[in-house]
Amino acid sequence: MPYDGIEAAMGKRELITRELDRMPEQDLDRLLAFLRSLKDAHAETAMPALAAESSLAKDWQTPEEDAAWANL
Repeated sequence: MPYDGIEAAMGKRELITRELDRMPEQDLDRLLAFLRSLKDAHAETAMPALAAESSLAKDWQTPEEDAAWANL
């Protein structure tokens, strides 16, 4: 969230880079662990969706079945 006029015009990556340059070295390990936990959390939430997609693909009707339903 921007908190001054200069930052309002900057992109998020630029803001993060600027903050990284100011961060003490000892905090970088904690930051890296946090970033990895975010990445892992996103990967875990994506897995059920991918599994469901492949499972649902088996349930799709064939073109012949679609045509039969359309004629009802």
